[in-house]
Amino acid sequence: MDTDAMNEVTDRQLLLDWIADEFLHNSWAGRRLVAVEGATTGPAARFADDLAGVLSARGQVVVRRSLGEVDEPTLRRETIEPFRAGTLEGAEGADTVLVVDGMRLLNDSVRGIWHFSIWTLVGEELPHSGANVIVDDTDESRPMRYFYDYCKLPPSFGERREATTARPS
Repeated sequence: MDTDAMNEVTDRQLLLDWIADEFLHNSWAGRRLVAVEGATTGPAARFADDLAGVLSARGQVVVRRSLGEVDEPTLRRETIEPFRAGTLEGAEGADTVLVVDGMRLLNDSVRGIWHFSIWTLVGEELPHSGANVIVDDTDESRPMRYFYDYCKLPPSFGERREATTARPS
């Protein structure tokens, strides 16, 4: 592997380690929930996969789920409640981290569920104002932590509305 390729891997690993350090500093034990969302679902899912791997390498029991487009009742019924009850497959232990990616995970109605949340940016879109950490993942080999002046955004910027189906007239 050439030096540039090693540096690229190192850049991503360093950021993932930094985020894992922050999460584990604040939520070091118990049933913990981490949400990863982005305007583009692929990079958010890959970032969630990588973060789950870093947490697992640090001795954490990690359960990983990709939820896709999910509404609040379904999220709570099929993922959050079983996780908290210890009945979600793979999450039976008391000290377990659930890392999920999907859409509408950071909406106001469910934002308080998560112990930690990440928004991935790709390109020029604006960040979600409810994330703990924003990652510019435009170059996935060299993601960067992104700091934004939230005073420039409305409080619920990034809120995703449920898809509506047109009714025949």
